[in-house]
Amino acid sequence: MKAGTRPTAIVDPVHELLEKTRTIAIVGLSSNRSRASYGVAQYLQSAGYRIIPVNPNVKEVLGEKAISRLEEIREPVDIVNIFRRSDQAGATVDAAIRIGAKAVWLQEGVRDEAAAARARQAGLLVMMDSCILKEHARRFRAPR
Repeated sequence: MKAGTRPTAIVDPVHELLEKTRTIAIVGLSSNRSRASYGVAQYLQSAGYRIIPVNPNVKEVLGEKAISRLEEIREPVDIVNIFRRSDQAGATVDAAIRIGAKAVWLQEGVRDEAAAARARQAGLLVMMDSCILKEHARRFRAPR
């Protein structure tokens, strides 16, 4: 390293995204407390995020009115968090691109390489086969 230069900080795009995020649309969010989507949404709410349940089969989850489709959202969405089967994720990723989300987050076990490529091409950050709760906790929660 040259004299007088500072070391370059390592940038963590996920940390940056989670730090700047305010609103997370959760596609496939269940009102069943035993489902992973419910626990993740509850955690995200407790961390200060606004969640928007996206599920045509429920009216409300965690005090938030549910909507049927991403296209019904009338406010900016930072992250679209996807709790759908891999074979259904592509359509949700395409909808996330259409609404101008900043990122798509495909939960653990959800993979769609073609959809991820489309999202990246559109300028979205993509997390795939990864749990947003675990990634947030690793970066922002102090160890006990």
